[in-house]
Amino acid sequence: MASLHDLLLGYETAHRHPVNQATHAIGIPVIVASLVAWVWVPWWAAVAMFVGGWSLQFIGHAAEGNSPKFFQGPVFLLIGPLWVVLKLLALVGLYRLPTPTDAP
Repeated sequence: MASLHDLLLGYETAHRHPVNQATHAIGIPVIVASLVAWVWVPWWAAVAMFVGGWSLQFIGHAAEGNSPKFFQGPVFLLIGPLWVVLKLLALVGLYRLPTPTDAP
């Protein structure tokens, strides 16, 4: 099993294009919110959020020219939301995402 560092490094490497980063920064929180929202909003609104969020993911990967990491394993369905949180923390200087130069 790959380490968390390796999983994040692989995810970061596959999400370099600014369009892909932007669509993920919006799409992943919308997907996560849709999973919680179904309790409070009509089912069709939660489904629309879920589908819209995933649509953004695929648009981003079309711009990047690669396929989503979750095709390599379901663990990336958890790494994606973690990556968004860590990107936000990095934006305010509280975290530094791994880079290829950090590889052992």
